[in-house]
Amino acid sequence: MKSPQRSRTRFESIGYGLAGIWYVLRTQRNAWIHSLATLAAISLGIWLRLSRADWALLVIAIGIVWLAELMNTALEALIDLVSPEIHPLAKVAKDVSAGAVLLTSVSAFVLGLLIFLQPLRERMSWGK
Repeated sequence: MKSPQRSRTRFESIGYGLAGIWYVLRTQRNAWIHSLATLAAISLGIWLRLSRADWALLVIAIGIVWLAELMNTALEALIDLVSPEIHPLAKVAKDVSAGAVLLTSVSAFVLGLLIFLQPLRERMSWGK
């Protein structure tokens, strides 16, 4: 039998995670761009009636971009905590972390093109 303490701790963990996501949405301008891109991709996927395989790829791409954005924000906060003064290595860490977000975003965009272009052509009767 599960103890009430263990369940409460799980719910608290979920709460901490949601608080972290909410922090990113409140404080990071690019998170709003990711939010709009996420909503656009999901809406377009529904409209185009994507296949299960395409949905799987789309969900993975969206998840990876959000993971990179969340980790970038966490790393920036940690660097600001341990190195409040400007330091060249702090800049490198922040730049590399931002580069990870950029790389995942561009990769997700390209994957989106690969997923959406053909169904869009068919739906819009382009190329006929």
